Amino acid sequence: MNHVSQEGLLDWAGPILQGALTTLEIAVLAYAIGLVLGLIGASARLSPWAPLRGLATAYSTAVRAVPELLLIILLYYAGSQALTALTNAMGLPGQVAINGFVTAVGVLAFVQGAYMTEVMRGAIQAIPRGQLEAADAFGFSAWDRFHRIVVPAMLPHALPGMSNLWLILIKDTALISVIGFSELFFTIQQAAASTRAHFLFYAAAGVIYLAMTLSSTALFTRLEQRVRRGQPTGEEA
Repeated sequence: MNHVSQEGLLDWAGPILQGALTTLEIAVLAYAIGLVLGLIGASARLSPWAPLRGLATAYSTAVRAVPELLLIILLYYAGSQALTALTNAMGLPGQVAINGFVTAVGVLAFVQGAYMTEVMRGAIQAIPRGQLEAADAFGFSAWDRFHRIVVPAMLPHALPGMSNLWLILIKDTALISVIGFSELFFTIQQAAASTRAHFLFYAAAGVIYLAMTLSSTALFTRLEQRVRRGQPTGEEA
């Protein structure tokens, strides 16, 4: 059994590596889009315009209340049906299927954006008001104020939450396996089922996810140390 399991692991090494790379691609794209959505959402949440605040609040509240798995299934199946009905109504026959990769990135980015909105909002609100007033007093434009004052000042407050969201996102990519898309977890399921070496392959999956999260944690730790460079520590404050 050990000999067969080792051979099976070697046979599946290539697909598992490809699945891990696909998982990272999905996570990176979803995180980047979610970061943009979070900045937009946080700006809207802090807007003086009430309808914009309400829209952003509804987005972050509703999306965080619905399981990601449900959103994935809705977009992949119900979304495909809706697009098919729309194209048929326009006189275009045939079925429209939403790509699994697009579904994965779209749903996870949409969810990340909702959580990132709250992380960014809290980080912006933690910026000392005097810094923003000083920027206004010096006549900074909105863009200069944002990238010279807001971003550097908010990053030390936002990075811990951003790090947690990235780690959660890596694990949430496993949910895409329900639509049969060949990311890491789906490939592991196929390998375990075909070789019957369930413990071996699921243990290998755990090691790969652990390696991803540990390396990510180290990277975010270095980044946080960099952005906090020159700031007083808790003992000095």
